[in-house]
Amino acid sequence: MSGSKTDPRILRTRKLIMDAFIGLSSKKEFKDITVKDITTEAMINRATFYYHFEDIYDLLEKVLSEELLINLDGDIYEKSELNEEVFVSIFKAITNFQKSLSYRCHRGYEDTIARIIRDQLEIIFYKMLLKQHVTDDDHALKVTAVMLSWGIYGASVEWRRSSYTISPEEFIKTAVPYLKNGIG
Repeated sequence: MSGSKTDPRILRTRKLIMDAFIGLSSKKEFKDITVKDITTEAMINRATFYYHFEDIYDLLEKVLSEELLINLDGDIYEKSELNEEVFVSIFKAITNFQKSLSYRCHRGYEDTIARIIRDQLEIIFYKMLLKQHVTDDDHALKVTAVMLSWGIYGASVEWRRSSYTISPEEFIKTAVPYLKNGIG
């Protein structure tokens, strides 16, 4: 099949594989899902699977990244200033993403989920900081983005540990004034 990665047939097949994986992940633990399960569910052959993904871990990462990006909708944040509303909105998106995963199998790949969340947050925070602060010290903005991404992710883990006793908004709003004063 020739053509670029934007060929509609390639995109359709990729989505078919990802949807098959998502469907299977609601019925089986990740460790029990095989490439054969996915190819059977998607009605494709192994070669087609490996054309699109290196292995099942690559598929997992791409599925989680896409789901998180849909939850986060980074374009909106990149046009915003880093303020209370943005912190609350990002935190809600992260906690919703984690809650949606908790209804499916995700034991055993928490590290992958954590890395994907932190990486996506880091990109979003860096772009926002870059827009908000004119500086020659790019390294300082990158470090700040890393700290914010780990902090928001850590807070979401803490919120989950508290067994969702309060809403994500209530949980994060208590910290936002301190975040804002430290940033602005």
